[in-house]
Amino acid sequence: MYPKELVLPMKAELTDAGFEDLTSAEAVQNAIKNTEGTLLLVVNSVCGCAAGMARPGVKMSLTNEKTPDKLATVFAGFDMEAVAEARRFTLPYPPSSPSIALFKNGKLVHFIERHQIEGRNAMMIANDLIGAYEKHCGEMINN
Repeated sequence: MYPKELVLPMKAELTDAGFEDLTSAEAVQNAIKNTEGTLLLVVNSVCGCAAGMARPGVKMSLTNEKTPDKLATVFAGFDMEAVAEARRFTLPYPPSSPSIALFKNGKLVHFIERHQIEGRNAMMIANDLIGAYEKHCGEMINN
């Protein structure tokens, strides 16, 4: 498990952008099962591809006209129970961190795995997500 002094600033990059920090299995279940509309769930991590591509790309994607209704995040190597529960909802995809999941009414409709983040820049990640928002999300609500 990573020390909180290392993790908290990385969590803040998303929570400061409006993401709810889910730290328990129950919180993950509630977010996924009880969100009407769309939920973007980011499995955050300490790796360089999370810092250089995933987090910046996710934040860039939120400038689109259509965005998810709810934003949430869990942190790999820190919020162990929450991450395990999130990964249960992203099956049949193997565990991956960082990763980005879009749910619509509790069903996984788009998933970006680590191997789809590595070697791509933040704008490419943002464009991938914007395509998913255009397909699955309604008009901008809270972002």
